[in-house]
Amino acid sequence: MKRLIIYCIPLLVLASCSAYKYHTTKVQSTDFSQYHTYAWLPPSDSLSKSYFDNDIANANILETANRELEARGLTYSKDNPDLLFRYIAIVNNKSRPVYGGSRYGPWGMWGYNPWMWGPGWGAWGWGAWNGPVGKERYRAGHIIIEAKDRRSNTVIWQARGSGEVRNPEQAINKLPEIVTGVMEQFPLPAAK
Repeated sequence: MKRLIIYCIPLLVLASCSAYKYHTTKVQSTDFSQYHTYAWLPPSDSLSKSYFDNDIANANILETANRELEARGLTYSKDNPDLLFRYIAIVNNKSRPVYGGSRYGPWGMWGYNPWMWGPGWGAWGWGAWNGPVGKERYRAGHIIIEAKDRRSNTVIWQARGSGEVRNPEQAINKLPEIVTGVMEQFPLPAAK
């Protein structure tokens, strides 16, 4: 039983890690408890027309964001809302390094190893292991949601969820999860 627990804990930790990264920024002096109503601005033009420029993606984003905002005590209002929200969806091409191992094994050529005599570190004893051997291209998707104070017409909060996009359908189906993660960054906590 103890072995089972020991083996399961690392799996649970890995399973709890999100494939998406979230970042946020806000005007530090803003008291967000003063805001009670909100509305939506039209989405900004984005670089992802083929991915998120459709009714299903728009509904997934807005329905999830509305649910999250209402859980934080905000009410939707078209007439003189306190906050104006807008989202931006971006999919762009990026590249990342691909790493390869040394042909001599993890410690390079023959030399001192603290655990045994044998391979040392790198070709001359200094870390040649696992250097970049090329670049891999991939698509990165970003959902950015920002809040504007209607009276001052300035952005007071912005958050972004980013992750790798492999196919359009999966990206659209994951939007509620990503938008929930983005809205968790909002300065007002959700009611329990």
